[in-house]
Amino acid sequence: MTEHAKFHYQSLPELQAEAARLQLDLPFSQDVSILSKPFILNGKTVPNRMIIHPMEGCDGTADGKPDELTFRRYRRFAAGGAGLLWFEATAVVHEGRANPRQITICQATKDSFAALLADSLTAGREANGASWQPYTVLQLTHSGRYSRPAAKPEPIIAQRSLALDPKLSVEPRVITDEELEALEDKYVEAAVIAADIGFDAVDVKSCHGYLIDELLGSHTRPGKYGGSFENRTRFLVNIVDKIRRRLGDSLAITLRLNAYDSIPYPCGWGVDKADFHKPDMSEPIRLLTLLRDKGVRMANLSAGNPYFNPHIGRPYDIGSYLPPFHPLENAAVLLNVAREAQVAVPEMAIIGTGFSWFRQFAPHVAAAAIEQGWFQLAGFGRQAFAYPSFAHDITATGAMDSKKVCIACSKCTVIMRDSGRTGCVIRDAQVYGPIYREGREGKATAESIHVAEHV
Repeated sequence: MTEHAKFHYQSLPELQAEAARLQLDLPFSQDVSILSKPFILNGKTVPNRMIIHPMEGCDGTADGKPDELTFRRYRRFAAGGAGLLWFEATAVVHEGRANPRQITICQATKDSFAALLADSLTAGREANGASWQPYTVLQLTHSGRYSRPAAKPEPIIAQRSLALDPKLSVEPRVITDEELEALEDKYVEAAVIAADIGFDAVDVKSCHGYLIDELLGSHTRPGKYGGSFENRTRFLVNIVDKIRRRLGDSLAITLRLNAYDSIPYPCGWGVDKADFHKPDMSEPIRLLTLLRDKGVRMANLSAGNPYFNPHIGRPYDIGSYLPPFHPLENAAVLLNVAREAQVAVPEMAIIGTGFSWFRQFAPHVAAAAIEQGWFQLAGFGRQAFAYPSFAHDITATGAMDSKKVCIACSKCTVIMRDSGRTGCVIRDAQVYGPIYREGREGKATAESIHVAEHV
């Protein structure tokens, strides 16, 4: 563990020197042109190697439809020139919504989602040319222990957890095997709607402590969905098989997968049993290999649980909570688990993550990693909130504007925790500044996330 340090680097050589001082395996390149090169995925051309992660806005309607700010956000994303648009966490059932504004996919919302996709693609063509066609993915989710479809939390958990249960404000309910089996078919119904609308792929979300991720780590759960590797992966694998049987090759299947949770065993997925801070990629790679054999050709790797150890998946350094690790250490782990997966399953297009903290130097890290075969595509999350045109600028100028970049302040997360609609408070202040201030009324002026005792 290295003492935390805030971002203060003025040049790429300075950042490289810091990585060397910390003895971190991080790639750097002055040439970022590979990011603008097309990529073939499931027989379709992705215009470039830059993707926008599924960044939830918490700005849908009460009945789960995309609302005004949802449309605005995706118009901006699409116009920004990223080759792949990964549409945000979309609940497959009402009780699985993470917040009362989370968008939900069903027959009643189908037309609204079709309008959202069409509007986004139109904005992309207007900004990038009449032939512009990004690859589109819709993320399907059930929030599990973090379900809050109404004003109060209604947690639905896969197993009891000594680490996570004390953080719940209400008594959770353990989902039954019968409920899980029925829920598999809800994912299939959602995938059919997504295919009808025209999405290129669906993502069966398996990360960040939500239901499927928790099932993957459910070593102590009894029954057919817990215990053994085959049982813990059964729910996810069944969904993939059922979608494939229903739709064949007409809709691609992918997943945003936690490489590791950094939660103590026996509740963590992909963790070293002796030291849960360390990833053990044996089971995640085994799962990716299994999914590859079932025709899954892309995986978007992440890590951690934003409600328990937020610094793992999104290194940041402003606020009352400072992570116990140097953000470069976390970024290096994120990049290296993607590298390990890509080497182990070369037939898959692995997506690397963790770039936002690098600010304007992100393309130099992403390009070097892709050039060296660490992964095939680079995903940007918070950066897209702050700087939706980052891909356009990288392609046009070979650089990102330091005055537009995300500063890793995590205020976008604070808005979510305050039950507001989220976006970048710093770079999109006219829209999100008032929402942020309203949510902070009567609360501490800085974010307070008390997780240090767990790490």
